[in-house]
Amino acid sequence: MMETLSAFWHTTWLIVLVVLFFNFMIFVHELGHFLAGKWRGAYIDRFQIWFGRPLWKKKIWGVQWGIGWIPAGGFVSLPQLESMEGIEGRADVPAGLKPLKPLDKIIIAAAGPFFSLLLAYAFAVVVWVAGNPEMEPVPPQVGYVMPGSPAQRAGILPGDTILAVDGHTVSQWTGHLEGVRELIALSEGERIRFTLRRPGVAQPISLESGFELPQKKWWQRQGMRRLGFLPASPLVVESVNPNSPAALAGLQPGARIVAVNGQFVYSPVAVQEASKTGKLLDLLVLLPNGSSAHLTAQPRIPDNWMGRPGAFPLLGLAWRNALPKVNMTHPSPQEQVNLSLRWMYDTLKKICAPGSSVKMEHLSGPVGIGNYIYRMMEVGEGVGWRLALWFAVVLNVNLAVLNILPLPVVDGGHVTLGIIELVRGKPVSGSFLNWIMTAFIFLIFAFFLFVTFKDVGDMIGGSSEPPALPAPVFHAQ
Repeated sequence: MMETLSAFWHTTWLIVLVVLFFNFMIFVHELGHFLAGKWRGAYIDRFQIWFGRPLWKKKIWGVQWGIGWIPAGGFVSLPQLESMEGIEGRADVPAGLKPLKPLDKIIIAAAGPFFSLLLAYAFAVVVWVAGNPEMEPVPPQVGYVMPGSPAQRAGILPGDTILAVDGHTVSQWTGHLEGVRELIALSEGERIRFTLRRPGVAQPISLESGFELPQKKWWQRQGMRRLGFLPASPLVVESVNPNSPAALAGLQPGARIVAVNGQFVYSPVAVQEASKTGKLLDLLVLLPNGSSAHLTAQPRIPDNWMGRPGAFPLLGLAWRNALPKVNMTHPSPQEQVNLSLRWMYDTLKKICAPGSSVKMEHLSGPVGIGNYIYRMMEVGEGVGWRLALWFAVVLNVNLAVLNILPLPVVDGGHVTLGIIELVRGKPVSGSFLNWIMTAFIFLIFAFFLFVTFKDVGDMIGGSSEPPALPAPVFHAQ
Protein backbone atom coordinates (compact mmCIF):
# COMPACT_ATOMS: atom_id res chain seq x y z
CA MET A 1 0.00 0.00 0.00
CA MET A 2 2.76 2.44 0.95
CA GLU A 3 4.72 1.60 -2.21
CA THR A 4 1.64 2.28 -4.36
CA LEU A 5 0.99 5.59 -2.60
CA SER A 6 4.65 6.59 -2.96
CA ALA A 7 4.60 5.74 -6.68
CA PHE A 8 1.41 7.78 -7.10
CA TRP A 9 2.88 10.87 -5.44
CA HIS A 10 6.13 10.45 -7.40
CA THR A 11 4.21 10.33 -10.69
CA THR A 12 1.99 13.26 -9.66
CA TRP A 13 5.01 15.35 -8.67
CA LEU A 14 6.75 14.65 -11.99
CA ILE A 15 3.61 15.62 -13.94
CA VAL A 16 3.37 18.89 -11.96
CA LEU A 17 7.05 19.60 -12.66
CA VAL A 18 6.58 18.96 -16.38
CA VAL A 19 3.55 21.28 -16.54
CA LEU A 20 5.41 24.03 -14.66
CA PHE A 21 8.53 23.51 -16.78
CA PHE A 22 6.58 23.67 -20.04
CA ASN A 23 4.53 26.71 -19.06
CA PHE A 24 7.55 28.57 -17.71
CA MET A 25 8.94 28.57 -21.25
CA ILE A 26 5.62 29.87 -22.60
CA PHE A 27 5.54 32.55 -19.90
CA VAL A 28 9.04 33.79 -20.75
CA HIS A 29 8.15 33.98 -24.45
CA GLU A 30 5.01 36.00 -23.74
CA LEU A 31 6.88 38.10 -21.18
CA GLY A 32 9.02 39.34 -24.07
CA HIS A 33 5.92 40.69 -25.81
CA PHE A 34 4.61 42.15 -22.53
CA LEU A 35 7.80 44.01 -21.62
CA ALA A 36 8.34 45.25 -25.17
CA GLY A 37 4.75 46.46 -25.23
CA LYS A 38 5.23 48.35 -21.99
CA TRP A 39 8.47 49.83 -23.31
CA ARG A 40 6.87 51.03 -26.57
CA GLY A 41 3.79 52.43 -24.81
CA ALA A 42 1.30 49.89 -26.22
CA TYR A 43 -2.04 49.17 -24.58
CA ILE A 44 -2.05 45.62 -23.09
CA ASP A 45 -5.46 44.08 -22.47
CA ARG A 46 -4.59 40.55 -21.25
CA PHE A 47 -1.67 38.25 -20.43
CA GLN A 48 -2.88 34.65 -20.57
CA ILE A 49 -1.24 31.23 -20.40
CA TRP A 50 -3.20 28.68 -22.47
CA PHE A 51 -6.02 29.59 -24.83
CA GLY A 52 -9.78 29.68 -24.48
CA ARG A 53 -12.07 31.12 -21.83
CA PRO A 54 -10.03 31.73 -18.67
CA LEU A 55 -10.43 29.27 -15.80
CA TRP A 56 -8.77 31.86 -13.55
CA LYS A 57 -8.27 35.58 -14.07
CA LYS A 58 -7.23 38.61 -12.06
CA LYS A 59 -6.65 42.25 -13.02
CA ILE A 60 -3.23 43.56 -11.94
CA TRP A 61 -1.65 46.86 -13.10
CA GLY A 62 -4.56 47.37 -15.46
CA VAL A 63 -3.89 44.05 -17.25
CA GLN A 64 -6.04 40.92 -16.94
CA TRP A 65 -3.84 37.92 -16.07
CA GLY A 66 -5.36 34.50 -16.61
CA ILE A 67 -5.09 30.78 -17.35
CA GLY A 68 -7.21 29.38 -20.20
CA TRP A 69 -8.85 25.98 -20.48
CA ILE A 70 -7.09 24.81 -23.68
CA PRO A 71 -3.65 23.59 -22.48
CA ALA A 72 -1.48 24.95 -25.30
CA GLY A 73 0.55 28.13 -25.74
CA GLY A 74 -0.32 31.55 -24.44
CA PHE A 75 -0.72 35.14 -25.59
CA VAL A 76 -0.46 38.80 -24.70
CA SER A 77 -3.45 40.68 -26.11
CA LEU A 78 -2.19 43.83 -27.85
CA PRO A 79 -5.15 45.34 -29.76
CA GLN A 80 -2.89 47.88 -31.51
CA LEU A 81 -1.27 45.02 -33.40
CA GLU A 82 -3.29 43.10 -35.98
CA SER A 83 -6.57 41.56 -34.84
CA MET A 84 -6.20 38.16 -33.18
CA GLU A 85 -9.78 37.71 -31.97
CA GLY A 86 -10.00 34.26 -33.53
CA ILE A 87 -7.44 32.97 -31.02
CA GLU A 88 -7.40 35.46 -28.17
CA GLY A 89 -11.06 36.49 -28.06
CA ARG A 90 -12.46 40.01 -28.16
CA ALA A 91 -10.24 42.62 -26.49
CA ASP A 92 -11.56 45.40 -24.26
CA VAL A 93 -10.28 48.36 -26.31
CA PRO A 94 -10.47 51.83 -24.73
CA ALA A 95 -12.00 54.62 -26.80
CA GLY A 96 -9.62 56.76 -28.82
CA LEU A 97 -6.76 54.24 -28.80
CA LYS A 98 -4.17 55.39 -31.31
CA PRO A 99 -2.40 52.94 -33.64
CA LEU A 100 1.21 51.97 -33.00
CA LYS A 101 4.04 52.98 -35.27
CA PRO A 102 5.31 50.20 -37.56
CA LEU A 103 8.68 50.08 -35.76
CA ASP A 104 6.92 49.57 -32.42
CA LYS A 105 4.92 46.69 -33.90
CA ILE A 106 8.09 45.05 -35.21
CA ILE A 107 9.87 45.36 -31.85
CA ILE A 108 6.91 44.03 -29.85
CA ALA A 109 6.35 41.06 -32.19
CA ALA A 110 10.05 40.12 -32.35
CA ALA A 111 10.47 40.33 -28.55
CA GLY A 112 8.78 36.95 -27.94
CA PRO A 113 11.14 34.89 -30.11
CA PHE A 114 14.06 36.97 -28.80
CA PHE A 115 13.17 36.10 -25.20
CA SER A 116 12.80 32.40 -26.16
CA LEU A 117 16.29 32.51 -27.64
CA LEU A 118 17.61 34.23 -24.49
CA LEU A 119 16.01 31.50 -22.39
CA ALA A 120 17.65 28.86 -24.62
CA TYR A 121 21.03 30.45 -23.92
CA ALA A 122 20.20 30.63 -20.18
CA PHE A 123 19.41 26.90 -20.10
CA ALA A 124 22.51 26.25 -22.23
CA VAL A 125 24.71 28.00 -19.65
CA VAL A 126 23.28 25.72 -16.92
CA VAL A 127 23.92 22.65 -19.10
CA TRP A 128 27.44 23.90 -19.82
CA VAL A 129 28.16 24.10 -16.08
CA ALA A 130 26.14 21.09 -14.80
CA GLY A 131 26.94 18.79 -17.73
CA ASN A 132 24.99 17.04 -20.47
CA PRO A 133 24.64 13.24 -19.97
CA GLU A 134 25.71 11.33 -23.06
CA MET A 135 26.00 7.59 -23.51
CA GLU A 136 29.33 6.21 -24.61
CA PRO A 137 28.97 5.49 -28.33
CA VAL A 138 27.88 1.95 -29.20
CA PRO A 139 30.13 0.67 -32.02
CA PRO A 140 28.32 0.27 -35.37
CA GLN A 141 28.75 -3.52 -35.43
CA VAL A 142 25.81 -5.74 -36.35
CA GLY A 143 24.93 -8.19 -33.59
CA TYR A 144 21.89 -10.01 -34.87
CA VAL A 145 20.02 -10.11 -38.19
CA MET A 146 16.36 -11.15 -38.05
CA PRO A 147 15.36 -13.96 -40.43
CA GLY A 148 13.48 -12.69 -43.47
CA SER A 149 14.34 -9.07 -42.72
CA PRO A 150 15.51 -6.53 -45.34
CA ALA A 151 18.98 -6.71 -43.79
CA GLN A 152 19.16 -10.47 -44.32
CA ARG A 153 17.88 -10.19 -47.89
CA ALA A 154 20.54 -7.56 -48.59
CA GLY A 155 23.30 -9.89 -47.35
CA ILE A 156 24.22 -8.12 -44.09
CA LEU A 157 25.70 -10.60 -41.59
CA PRO A 158 26.22 -10.61 -37.82
CA GLY A 159 29.71 -9.32 -37.09
CA ASP A 160 29.69 -6.83 -39.96
CA THR A 161 30.85 -3.34 -38.99
CA ILE A 162 28.99 -0.55 -40.77
CA LEU A 163 31.37 2.12 -42.09
CA ALA A 164 28.94 4.35 -43.98
CA VAL A 165 25.21 4.76 -44.66
CA ASP A 166 24.26 6.46 -47.93
CA GLY A 167 27.77 7.90 -48.10
CA HIS A 168 27.70 9.28 -44.53
CA THR A 169 30.58 7.90 -42.46
CA VAL A 170 29.40 6.46 -39.12
CA SER A 171 31.26 5.70 -35.90
CA GLN A 172 28.36 4.76 -33.62
CA TRP A 173 25.08 2.89 -33.72
CA THR A 174 22.96 5.84 -32.58
CA GLY A 175 23.37 9.47 -31.54
CA HIS A 176 22.97 13.10 -32.69
CA LEU A 177 21.23 12.08 -35.95
CA GLU A 178 24.58 10.71 -37.13
CA GLY A 179 24.31 7.09 -36.03
CA VAL A 180 23.31 4.03 -38.05
CA ARG A 181 19.76 3.98 -36.68
CA GLU A 182 19.08 7.67 -37.38
CA LEU A 183 20.58 7.62 -40.88
CA ILE A 184 18.40 4.62 -41.78
CA ALA A 185 15.26 6.27 -40.32
CA LEU A 186 15.97 9.55 -42.15
CA SER A 187 17.10 8.00 -45.43
CA GLU A 188 15.46 8.88 -48.74
CA GLY A 189 14.50 6.74 -51.70
CA GLU A 190 13.70 3.04 -51.94
CA ARG A 191 17.22 1.70 -51.34
CA ILE A 192 19.80 2.43 -48.63
CA ARG A 193 23.50 2.10 -49.47
CA PHE A 194 25.92 0.56 -46.96
CA THR A 195 29.67 0.21 -46.78
CA LEU A 196 30.70 -2.65 -44.47
CA ARG A 197 33.81 -4.22 -43.04
CA ARG A 198 33.38 -7.99 -42.71
CA PRO A 199 35.57 -10.25 -40.52
CA GLY A 200 38.02 -12.15 -42.67
CA VAL A 201 37.47 -9.94 -45.74
CA ALA A 202 40.27 -7.52 -46.59
CA GLN A 203 38.35 -4.93 -48.61
CA PRO A 204 35.20 -3.06 -47.55
CA ILE A 205 31.94 -4.42 -48.96
CA SER A 206 29.30 -2.24 -50.61
CA LEU A 207 25.68 -3.30 -50.83
CA GLU A 208 22.16 -1.89 -50.94
CA SER A 209 19.16 -2.77 -48.84
CA GLY A 210 15.46 -2.12 -48.78
CA PHE A 211 13.67 -1.31 -45.54
CA GLU A 212 10.47 -1.99 -43.66
CA LEU A 213 8.04 0.29 -41.83
CA PRO A 214 6.71 -1.14 -38.53
CA GLN A 215 2.99 -1.83 -38.59
CA LYS A 216 1.10 0.63 -36.40
CA LYS A 217 -2.54 1.19 -35.52
CA TRP A 218 -4.39 3.88 -37.47
CA TRP A 219 -4.37 6.20 -34.45
CA GLN A 220 -0.58 5.97 -34.06
CA ARG A 221 2.24 7.59 -35.99
CA GLN A 222 3.76 5.63 -38.84
CA GLY A 223 6.88 3.81 -37.66
CA MET A 224 10.29 4.86 -38.89
CA ARG A 225 12.37 2.91 -41.40
CA ARG A 226 14.26 -0.11 -40.10
CA LEU A 227 16.20 -3.04 -41.54
CA GLY A 228 15.64 -5.73 -38.93
CA PHE A 229 19.03 -5.95 -37.27
CA LEU A 230 20.40 -5.18 -33.82
CA PRO A 231 23.75 -3.83 -32.58
CA ALA A 232 26.38 -6.15 -31.17
CA SER A 233 26.46 -6.65 -27.41
CA PRO A 234 28.83 -8.63 -25.14
CA LEU A 235 27.64 -12.14 -24.25
CA VAL A 236 29.07 -12.33 -20.72
CA VAL A 237 27.15 -14.50 -18.26
CA GLU A 238 26.10 -12.63 -15.12
CA SER A 239 24.23 -15.45 -13.31
CA VAL A 240 22.94 -18.97 -13.90
CA ASN A 241 19.60 -20.35 -12.70
CA PRO A 242 19.88 -23.41 -10.42
CA ASN A 243 19.07 -26.70 -12.18
CA SER A 244 18.85 -24.88 -15.53
CA PRO A 245 20.33 -26.24 -18.77
CA ALA A 246 23.12 -23.65 -18.43
CA ALA A 247 23.94 -24.88 -14.91
CA LEU A 248 23.89 -28.54 -16.00
CA ALA A 249 26.22 -27.65 -18.88
CA GLY A 250 28.73 -26.12 -16.47
CA LEU A 251 28.37 -22.46 -17.45
CA GLN A 252 29.69 -20.11 -14.75
CA PRO A 253 29.26 -16.37 -14.18
CA GLY A 254 31.94 -14.41 -16.02
CA ALA A 255 32.09 -16.84 -18.95
CA ARG A 256 31.64 -15.40 -22.43
CA ILE A 257 29.82 -17.31 -25.16
CA VAL A 258 31.68 -16.93 -28.43
CA ALA A 259 29.92 -19.32 -30.81
CA VAL A 260 26.81 -21.51 -30.97
CA ASN A 261 26.81 -24.65 -33.14
CA GLY A 262 29.96 -23.46 -34.88
CA GLN A 263 28.58 -19.99 -35.71
CA PHE A 264 30.09 -16.90 -34.07
CA VAL A 265 27.50 -14.92 -32.11
CA TYR A 266 27.54 -11.20 -31.39
CA SER A 267 24.30 -10.66 -29.48
CA PRO A 268 22.39 -12.40 -26.65
CA VAL A 269 19.40 -12.47 -29.02
CA ALA A 270 21.26 -14.98 -31.20
CA VAL A 271 21.64 -17.35 -28.23
CA GLN A 272 18.00 -16.87 -27.24
CA GLU A 273 16.75 -17.60 -30.75
CA ALA A 274 18.94 -20.71 -31.02
CA SER A 275 17.58 -21.89 -27.65
CA LYS A 276 13.97 -21.49 -28.81
CA THR A 277 14.44 -24.40 -31.23
CA GLY A 278 14.82 -26.72 -28.23
CA LYS A 279 17.69 -28.53 -29.97
CA LEU A 280 20.98 -29.44 -28.31
CA LEU A 281 23.44 -26.54 -28.47
CA ASP A 282 27.20 -26.74 -28.81
CA LEU A 283 28.64 -23.67 -27.05
CA LEU A 284 32.16 -22.32 -27.50
CA VAL A 285 32.87 -20.49 -24.25
CA LEU A 286 35.71 -18.21 -23.21
CA LEU A 287 36.30 -18.75 -19.50
CA PRO A 288 37.27 -16.01 -17.03
CA ASN A 289 40.82 -17.41 -16.80
CA GLY A 290 41.31 -16.90 -20.55
CA SER A 291 40.98 -20.52 -21.62
CA SER A 292 38.22 -21.78 -23.91
CA ALA A 293 35.91 -24.78 -23.64
CA HIS A 294 33.18 -26.55 -25.61
CA LEU A 295 29.99 -27.14 -23.60
CA THR A 296 26.74 -28.77 -24.65
CA ALA A 297 23.38 -27.62 -23.32
CA GLN A 298 19.80 -28.81 -23.94
CA PRO A 299 17.42 -25.81 -23.70
CA ARG A 300 14.04 -26.50 -22.11
CA ILE A 301 10.92 -24.66 -20.98
CA PRO A 302 11.13 -23.60 -17.31
CA ASP A 303 8.84 -25.63 -15.05
CA ASN A 304 6.83 -22.57 -13.97
CA TRP A 305 6.23 -21.60 -17.61
CA MET A 306 4.51 -24.85 -18.57
CA GLY A 307 1.12 -24.18 -20.19
CA ARG A 308 1.61 -20.40 -20.30
CA PRO A 309 1.13 -18.46 -23.56
CA GLY A 310 4.40 -17.41 -25.16
CA ALA A 311 6.54 -19.94 -23.24
CA PHE A 312 9.68 -21.15 -25.04
CA PRO A 313 12.83 -23.17 -24.24
CA LEU A 314 15.82 -21.33 -22.84
CA LEU A 315 19.21 -21.93 -21.22
CA GLY A 316 18.37 -20.26 -17.91
CA LEU A 317 21.02 -17.57 -17.55
CA ALA A 318 21.19 -13.80 -17.19
CA TRP A 319 23.54 -11.59 -19.17
CA ARG A 320 25.81 -9.00 -17.67
CA ASN A 321 24.36 -5.53 -18.03
CA ALA A 322 25.94 -4.08 -21.16
CA LEU A 323 24.37 -0.62 -20.97
CA PRO A 324 26.81 2.03 -22.19
CA LYS A 325 28.44 4.20 -19.56
CA VAL A 326 27.03 7.71 -19.14
CA ASN A 327 29.58 10.50 -19.47
CA MET A 328 29.08 14.17 -18.64
CA THR A 329 30.00 16.46 -21.50
CA HIS A 330 30.16 20.25 -21.24
CA PRO A 331 29.35 21.76 -24.66
CA SER A 332 29.48 25.53 -24.81
CA PRO A 333 26.16 27.42 -25.00
CA GLN A 334 26.80 28.33 -28.64
CA GLU A 335 27.57 24.71 -29.53
CA GLN A 336 24.23 23.67 -28.00
CA VAL A 337 22.28 26.32 -29.88
CA ASN A 338 24.06 25.49 -33.15
CA LEU A 339 23.28 21.78 -32.72
CA SER A 340 19.62 22.58 -31.99
CA LEU A 341 19.41 24.67 -35.17
CA ARG A 342 21.02 21.90 -37.21
CA TRP A 343 18.59 19.28 -35.84
CA MET A 344 15.68 21.54 -36.64
CA TYR A 345 16.93 22.18 -40.18
CA ASP A 346 17.58 18.47 -40.84
CA THR A 347 14.13 17.51 -39.55
CA LEU A 348 12.30 20.09 -41.68
CA LYS A 349 14.40 19.14 -44.71
CA LYS A 350 13.44 15.48 -44.31
CA ILE A 351 9.75 16.36 -43.92
CA CYS A 352 9.89 18.25 -47.22
CA ALA A 353 11.93 15.60 -49.07
CA PRO A 354 9.65 13.59 -51.42
CA GLY A 355 11.58 10.34 -50.94
CA SER A 356 11.59 10.46 -47.12
CA SER A 357 9.36 8.50 -44.74
CA VAL A 358 9.41 11.40 -42.24
CA LYS A 359 6.12 13.29 -42.37
CA MET A 360 4.32 16.09 -40.55
CA GLU A 361 2.72 13.48 -38.28
CA HIS A 362 6.13 12.78 -36.73
CA LEU A 363 6.18 16.25 -35.16
CA SER A 364 4.90 16.46 -31.59
CA GLY A 365 2.49 18.81 -29.86
CA PRO A 366 2.37 19.82 -26.19
CA VAL A 367 1.15 16.36 -25.09
CA GLY A 368 3.99 14.54 -26.85
CA ILE A 369 6.60 17.05 -25.71
CA GLY A 370 5.30 16.88 -22.14
CA ASN A 371 5.44 13.07 -22.22
CA TYR A 372 9.00 13.22 -23.54
CA ILE A 373 10.08 15.56 -20.73
CA TYR A 374 8.28 13.33 -18.19
CA ARG A 375 10.21 10.25 -19.34
CA MET A 376 13.45 12.21 -19.08
CA MET A 377 12.63 13.33 -15.54
CA GLU A 378 11.99 9.71 -14.55
CA VAL A 379 15.66 8.86 -15.11
CA GLY A 380 17.48 8.93 -11.78
CA GLU A 381 21.07 9.38 -10.60
CA GLY A 382 21.18 13.05 -11.55
CA VAL A 383 20.68 12.28 -15.24
CA GLY A 384 16.99 13.08 -15.75
CA TRP A 385 16.97 16.76 -14.84
CA ARG A 386 20.13 17.35 -16.87
CA LEU A 387 18.50 15.72 -19.92
CA ALA A 388 15.41 17.90 -19.41
CA LEU A 389 17.55 21.04 -19.28
CA TRP A 390 19.31 20.07 -22.50
CA PHE A 391 15.94 19.39 -24.13
CA ALA A 392 14.79 22.83 -22.95
CA VAL A 393 17.60 24.36 -25.02
CA VAL A 394 16.39 22.51 -28.12
CA LEU A 395 12.76 23.36 -27.38
CA ASN A 396 13.33 27.09 -26.91
CA VAL A 397 15.47 27.36 -30.04
CA ASN A 398 12.64 25.67 -31.97
CA LEU A 399 10.10 27.99 -30.34
CA ALA A 400 12.14 31.05 -31.32
CA VAL A 401 12.71 29.98 -34.93
CA LEU A 402 9.16 28.78 -35.63
CA ASN A 403 7.67 31.96 -34.18
CA ILE A 404 9.89 34.29 -36.21
CA LEU A 405 8.94 32.68 -39.53
CA PRO A 406 7.05 35.15 -41.78
CA LEU A 407 3.69 33.37 -41.45
CA PRO A 408 0.33 34.83 -40.42
CA VAL A 409 -0.74 34.49 -36.77
CA VAL A 410 2.80 33.78 -35.45
CA ASP A 411 5.16 36.55 -34.38
CA GLY A 412 7.09 36.54 -37.64
CA GLY A 413 3.87 37.35 -39.47
CA HIS A 414 3.41 40.46 -37.32
CA VAL A 415 7.03 41.45 -37.97
CA THR A 416 6.45 41.05 -41.71
CA LEU A 417 3.28 43.14 -41.60
CA GLY A 418 5.13 45.81 -39.66
CA ILE A 419 7.88 45.89 -42.28
CA ILE A 420 5.31 46.11 -45.10
CA GLU A 421 3.57 48.98 -43.31
CA LEU A 422 6.92 50.69 -42.79
CA VAL A 423 7.68 50.46 -46.52
CA ARG A 424 4.17 51.28 -47.83
CA GLY A 425 3.40 53.95 -45.29
CA LYS A 426 0.05 52.36 -44.46
CA PRO A 427 -1.12 49.07 -42.93
CA VAL A 428 -2.33 46.05 -44.91
CA SER A 429 -6.06 45.97 -45.70
CA GLY A 430 -8.11 44.84 -42.72
CA SER A 431 -10.50 42.55 -44.65
CA PHE A 432 -7.66 40.78 -46.48
CA LEU A 433 -5.71 40.42 -43.26
CA ASN A 434 -8.70 38.99 -41.38
CA TRP A 435 -9.23 36.41 -44.13
CA ILE A 436 -5.59 35.32 -44.02
CA MET A 437 -5.54 35.23 -40.20
CA THR A 438 -8.74 33.16 -40.04
CA ALA A 439 -7.40 30.64 -42.56
CA PHE A 440 -4.13 30.19 -40.67
CA ILE A 441 -5.92 29.96 -37.31
CA PHE A 442 -7.94 27.08 -38.75
CA LEU A 443 -4.81 25.38 -40.11
CA ILE A 444 -2.87 25.79 -36.86
CA PHE A 445 -5.65 24.39 -34.70
CA ALA A 446 -6.28 21.55 -37.15
CA PHE A 447 -2.59 20.65 -37.05
CA PHE A 448 -2.57 20.98 -33.24
CA LEU A 449 -5.50 18.56 -32.95
CA PHE A 450 -3.89 16.16 -35.45
CA VAL A 451 -0.52 15.90 -33.68
CA THR A 452 -2.22 15.77 -30.26
CA PHE A 453 -4.33 12.85 -31.51
CA LYS A 454 -1.14 11.09 -32.63
CA ASP A 455 0.62 11.95 -29.35
CA VAL A 456 -2.18 10.34 -27.35
CA GLY A 457 -2.32 7.39 -29.75
CA ASP A 458 1.39 6.69 -29.29
CA MET A 459 1.02 6.92 -25.50
CA ILE A 460 -1.93 4.52 -25.46
CA GLY A 461 -0.20 2.09 -27.80
CA GLY A 462 -2.24 -0.74 -29.19
CA SER A 463 0.07 -3.73 -29.61
CA SER A 464 -1.27 -7.04 -28.33
CA GLU A 465 1.77 -8.26 -26.42
CA PRO A 466 1.44 -11.65 -24.66
CA PRO A 467 1.34 -11.56 -20.85
CA ALA A 468 4.74 -11.18 -19.24
CA LEU A 469 6.24 -14.46 -18.06
CA PRO A 470 7.51 -14.78 -14.48
CA ALA A 471 11.17 -15.28 -13.59
CA PRO A 472 12.08 -18.79 -14.81
CA VAL A 473 12.35 -21.62 -12.27
CA PHE A 474 13.89 -25.01 -13.09
CA HIS A 475 13.28 -28.04 -10.89
CA ALA A 476 15.93 -30.70 -10.44
CA GLN A 477 15.59 -33.57 -12.89
